[in-house]
Amino acid sequence: MSLSTDSLKGKVCVVTGAAKSIGLAIAVKYAEQGAKVALIDIDPLVEKSVEELVAKGYEAKSYILNITDRDAVLKCFEQIVADLGDIYALVNNAGVVDTRPFEENDEAVFEKMFKVNVYGTAYCIQGALPSMKKTGGKIINFASKSGKTGSALMGPYSAAKGAVIVLTQSLAFEYAKYGITVNSICPGITDATGVWSSVSAGYIESMGMQRDEIIEKFTAKIPLGRLTDIQDVVDFVFFLTASGEYCTGQAYNITGGREMH
Repeated sequence: MSLSTDSLKGKVCVVTGAAKSIGLAIAVKYAEQGAKVALIDIDPLVEKSVEELVAKGYEAKSYILNITDRDAVLKCFEQIVADLGDIYALVNNAGVVDTRPFEENDEAVFEKMFKVNVYGTAYCIQGALPSMKKTGGKIINFASKSGKTGSALMGPYSAAKGAVIVLTQSLAFEYAKYGITVNSICPGITDATGVWSSVSAGYIESMGMQRDEIIEKFTAKIPLGRLTDIQDVVDFVFFLTASGEYCTGQAYNITGGREMH
């Protein structure tokens, strides 16, 4: 399915974790619809991704940023507003995952899972809010199916993504009066992504199974019979950005029926 609208023309959309994969695909979708897009990533590859967008005639700028550094985040968002204008949409896609038996999770693992997935999301929202409060807008946070029903071998990650869901609900109540909607999405295992590569590698090591066996094992649990595709996620994020005016505080499953609450 390919969704299209003129409603994003000239609006500023910010995507974190946008150097490649899902984040880049979302940024490309926004650019194709005429939005001015800010692509944020800790990976310098984001600069090349933006160069390719600009070469196609789209308006986009790159920002290399560690989202766990609150002061740097706030300054970055001030620069985005100075460069492109007031922010309409923020997609908090940046995140990290870790897969291992629970007893092996030390302080460093817990800290990384929460600093990137929770603190980073919160800091970016804090950076965007002063601008968004002026005109309203959309905040879309990446949670996970694991944030609703925790996944084995992914305890700290599941806990962090659960925190993102509850943070989303809190902010939806707090900022509705400014015309800002705040939602989270909960994808299942998404094929052809760095997260899935990391997760599958972890399961291969922990469970002693081959990659094909891992894919078959997880696909068998999905009613629609396939893993989530990047385009499934892009289309849903785009819907929430370009429409979804009466949707806020929700945690939407994109799991092919694997998660149903």
